[in-house]
Amino acid sequence: MVTGGAGFLGSHLCERLLRDGCDVLAVDNFYSGTKDNVAHFMGDPHFELLRHDVTFPLYVEVDEIYNLACPASPIHYQRDPVQTTKTSVHGAINMLGLAKRTKAKILQASTSEVYGDPEIHPQTEDYWGHVNPIGIRSCYDEGKRCAETLFFDYYRQHGLQIKVIRIFNTYGPRMHPNDGRVVSNFIVQALRGEDITIYGDGLQTRSFCYVNDLIDGFVRMMNSPDEVTGPVNMGNPNEFTIKELAETVLEMVGGHSKLVFKPLPSDDPKQRQPNIAAAKATLGWEPSVQLRAGLHDTIEYFRKFLQV
Repeated sequence: MVTGGAGFLGSHLCERLLRDGCDVLAVDNFYSGTKDNVAHFMGDPHFELLRHDVTFPLYVEVDEIYNLACPASPIHYQRDPVQTTKTSVHGAINMLGLAKRTKAKILQASTSEVYGDPEIHPQTEDYWGHVNPIGIRSCYDEGKRCAETLFFDYYRQHGLQIKVIRIFNTYGPRMHPNDGRVVSNFIVQALRGEDITIYGDGLQTRSFCYVNDLIDGFVRMMNSPDEVTGPVNMGNPNEFTIKELAETVLEMVGGHSKLVFKPLPSDDPKQRQPNIAAAKATLGWEPSVQLRAGLHDTIEYFRKFLQV
């Protein structure tokens, strides 16, 4: 079962699991996911799609649960911040309860946002983070932090088979064009010939992982030995400034868009780079798709999607 199965990452995960010969149940309330993301395998007899909100209990029979349900872009998760926190916290409780009843393995898609605006660089899994608990991003950051707490307490108290991964910036086809993330923002603006909006001075850094690499990490983590619980960082350790990303997108798309600088939103982290030593050592995982190759596929997806 994949919660958030009609979302950007969830749909790619469903596709990979179907290719691996699994029976897949995708669960989504379509708050930020869309049926279009999974339409191309709706006719597969091994795939089911269920409209359901994970803040309510779910009674199904499964042997593995990938818990991806939660809007992940600031525009989406800040639209209804109370619901965002409930999705992370109540959703975790309900999915952990389901895993306990069915004796299923359960993987939590956590986030690098648990590190907040980090004071160490790059970030390792033993870093506890530097998070504002009452800011505009807190509904997502603290919701995901609480979900990790619940996972490890269910592991210690009930002996559940848990897996926790912390996802760093990921991009690729099926991103929502209006999700406010830098990769999709820059590509859409460049394709439309609009000015490219950079918040702050553009010198803040991010690390960008192509979606196929991340999904491979999901599956490796789920199939790892029971004693491997995580948390494990997953992302691409190659670091770029936001300005470098904008310039690369503009060069690849072409056109005459200008870079426009606007004030940085509050609590926006200045640096974000994963230390993936644990993923390499434990799972034999590291990303292989370089930024320009991944951007090429993503640009082509948006070119067709926007029909430009």
